[in-house]
Amino acid sequence: MGHFIGHMYPGLFLVFYGLYQAIVVSKAAIFNDSLLYSSRPLRNKGRWARLWKLCYEGLLKMVTGSLLIAYEISCVTGGLKLMNRELPPRFMFPKEWQHLTMFILLSLNGCVDVTSKNLLPQRCVLLEKGTLVLTFYVLLLLLVSHVQDSSGVELQIHSLLILVVFLLMLVLTVELWAPEMFYLSLIETFLFLLMGSWLIQAAFILYRPVTGYPWQDDDISDIMFITTFFCWHLMINALCLLGIYGVSFFWHRCHSPSLKLMETKEAPYATSTVGSLYKLLQEGEQAEKEEQALLLSKSSP
Repeated sequence: MGHFIGHMYPGLFLVFYGLYQAIVVSKAAIFNDSLLYSSRPLRNKGRWARLWKLCYEGLLKMVTGSLLIAYEISCVTGGLKLMNRELPPRFMFPKEWQHLTMFILLSLNGCVDVTSKNLLPQRCVLLEKGTLVLTFYVLLLLLVSHVQDSSGVELQIHSLLILVVFLLMLVLTVELWAPEMFYLSLIETFLFLLMGSWLIQAAFILYRPVTGYPWQDDDISDIMFITTFFCWHLMINALCLLGIYGVSFFWHRCHSPSLKLMETKEAPYATSTVGSLYKLLQEGEQAEKEEQALLLSKSSP
């Protein structure tokens, strides 16, 4: 991962994953649907119906993780070895082994998603969320250890990345007890987008600067502008989420007749509910008057 591609590909994966999650969250908000168990009917029925039930999210994690594992191993000249043959033996390629651990966790998380959604008799949401939370706990530990020998520009970039991972870990931990909460899913999606875009930015800053000249570790202006770029990423990703929700709303409004029916049926449903309650109250008052008349007739001589 200590290369341009090693930062770019994970960043692209996280951005695409965040965009997919943004579409899912926007659709659930527009239709007032469940975030985990969609009540929308399948597009196709028959022999192709199973394809729509596949966990593409988990498959994407498995494929991406496997490709990154293969790339990380191929980047090490002479093979990825754990220890050398000297006396006393020393550990070799510590950062590469940390990268490999991250990618293995990504693949395992994809396997758990596919197993839960497509192989188990009943979906286990707690298993999916728990595995994802565990992945980010391990990722945070690895990143904190990863910056031990970093300084200057690289340290500032990874410190901001650690901040995002820490916030994401907190949100995912809370989601274990509230997996259907819309605001938590929205924050999670935003943080995934931010993490992905920041990894892409880090790839260009560290390995392919736009100016063609490397950033200077001893220049305070470079350090300050890294934080400024991070704030720009915050604003851009927030606007991206807002734009996806707006486009999704107008798209479903034009192409989903059920959304139009929902809007037209809300008012009649409310009036009919009020009318039925009014009738029940009238019936109750009439019954009370009849009971009082009977009691009066019995008590009179």
